[in-house]
Amino acid sequence: MESIRNLMTGKHRQCDDHFVAVEQAVARSAWGEAASAFNHFRHATLQHSALEESILFPAFEAHTGISMGPTQVMRGEHAQMRALLAAAEIALAARDVDDYSGNAETLLIMTQQHNMKEENMLYAMCDQHLALQLAELLPQLESGINMRELM
Repeated sequence: MESIRNLMTGKHRQCDDHFVAVEQAVARSAWGEAASAFNHFRHATLQHSALEESILFPAFEAHTGISMGPTQVMRGEHAQMRALLAAAEIALAARDVDDYSGNAETLLIMTQQHNMKEENMLYAMCDQHLALQLAELLPQLESGINMRELM
């Protein structure tokens, strides 16, 4: 059976791939392509954090009784990342390379640090504590959620 760590780390890599596509398009001044790639990146990133916040984190908190620990930190970082995504989207729409690049660089650094904490600590804790719920949780995390429900 797959693990939470493997599944969610794979979703991180998918988000990373979308980010690279945006960066490459911006470097070529291919604004339409950059906007399309950014929409994919934004959607994948928001869906990933929504999966964690609506499915994974509540399951972990319910099982462990820990609600002010690592999941609380991750939620705070998700909020910061959403703000950076919004700022980058505005800069990209304005074709402001400097503003976009500053926001994108900050987002990249924050995302890398965030993902390392999840991949090396939180997901392993989830796999350990939620072992008996994996058969139920993994399909939910794999299939995703309807983003329109969150808007």
